[in-house]
Amino acid sequence: MKAVILEDEEIIAKLLLGKIKKVAPDIQVLEILSSLNAARKWLNENPEPDLMFMDIQLNDGVSFDIFNDHALKCPVIFTTAYDEYAIRAFKVNGVDYLLKPVKDAELKNAIEKCRRLMELKGGISDNIADLLKSINHKEDAIKYKEKFIIQSRNQWIPVKTDDIACFCKENLNYIYLFSGEKYIIDYVTLDEIEELLDPQKFFRANRQFIIHIDAIKSIKPVEHAKLIIHLKEPNHKLDIDMSRLRSPEFKKWLER
Repeated sequence: MKAVILEDEEIIAKLLLGKIKKVAPDIQVLEILSSLNAARKWLNENPEPDLMFMDIQLNDGVSFDIFNDHALKCPVIFTTAYDEYAIRAFKVNGVDYLLKPVKDAELKNAIEKCRRLMELKGGISDNIADLLKSINHKEDAIKYKEKFIIQSRNQWIPVKTDDIACFCKENLNYIYLFSGEKYIIDYVTLDEIEELLDPQKFFRANRQFIIHIDAIKSIKPVEHAKLIIHLKEPNHKLDIDMSRLRSPEFKKWLER
């Protein structure tokens, strides 16, 4: 099987290439393309691949624009941190959506789904068309968790998700509110919590923190391309480290 990667972050593209080689060694990645223009040029000059991996938000536009120029029939696996409207559409229509950072098991499952679609020898282009229609309808948007229940003084208290500045893994899982209050939250892992949150508003900074975009005061680059995220008061003492590998995706998340 021959594939092409469309991803504008070099580090992320190389990580994805390594994961593809690990979970599906039979796939030959023909090219890593870093922009819409590069993808258009490549598709004009080469036969369509068997499979494409695409980021959605690129430096020169969104990858969906490619479908305006090319009637692609190959299955596409989208790898992105954005566009919550796409998630349901991909699940329903047979192509897949993987949230960065891409997990090996999810990537393997997505590739196997594409193999099954290719065996059917049809319907892929119709799936893509239905997908694009679904993305344009906001009513198809996934509903993310709007409230969490916390316990305080033997009471259950509902807290709006938009009032939460960050989630933090210490000895237990905690939430810090924009007001500065801190509460234990009854979830086993941050991974479990992350799946419930709107990725437009919340970002997984590291294994210990998930932060709300409105809680960020400033970002300071430090050595080895790492970042230190400073939160607004009254949570300003919670300086958060971010690794070099997460930094490019975080920058794109902030600039969208």
